[in-house]
Amino acid sequence: MARWTRRAIAGAILIPAVLVVGTAVRVWQVARIDDRSAADAIVVLGAAQYSGTPSSVFEARLEQAYKLYEDGVAPEIITVGGKQQGDEYTEAASGKNYLIDRGVPANSITAVQEGSDTLLSIEAVSEEMKDQGINSAVLVSDPWHSLRTRTMARDAGLDAWTAPTRQGPAVYTRESQFHGIARETAALIWYQLTHFSADFPYPTGQ
Repeated sequence: MARWTRRAIAGAILIPAVLVVGTAVRVWQVARIDDRSAADAIVVLGAAQYSGTPSSVFEARLEQAYKLYEDGVAPEIITVGGKQQGDEYTEAASGKNYLIDRGVPANSITAVQEGSDTLLSIEAVSEEMKDQGINSAVLVSDPWHSLRTRTMARDAGLDAWTAPTRQGPAVYTRESQFHGIARETAALIWYQLTHFSADFPYPTGQ
């Protein structure tokens, strides 16, 4: 009996550990993917903005979307994200304004001004793309966010892949990279278990 008890305890410890490590490895692997295949739209996941000015995290994502657009990856950029209580601008609107200032034509940008977390943002983008009659998207976020974003997008019915930014606070230091992998590992496991979103804050400037 004692032997089976020890085995049960060992299994109870080992199985979750394998799940966590395996998920972390997948987060790291997908973070390294930079797929610039042609798509219907480039989708930029929102982040904090201050009175219409994108945060450093958001600016890094927008710059990546701008480069992809300039390279002809897609004819349209979709910015997404709502606003916090008291904000004057939504994340989507501030992102659109930033891209217009960078020279992207306004009629090539769609601002989906909804979404207070990753899942709600992806669902709003999916509905917008269905309304437009398009389906394929290259997703732009931070490297460690890529796997969870892609998983949610595919669950929402989109043909989605990732080309994350390689600049900004999410990739500045090994500490921020480790924190990003740990954060996204926990968030992805939570999503897979519950199909709810769990977005954790950045340890550095937003």
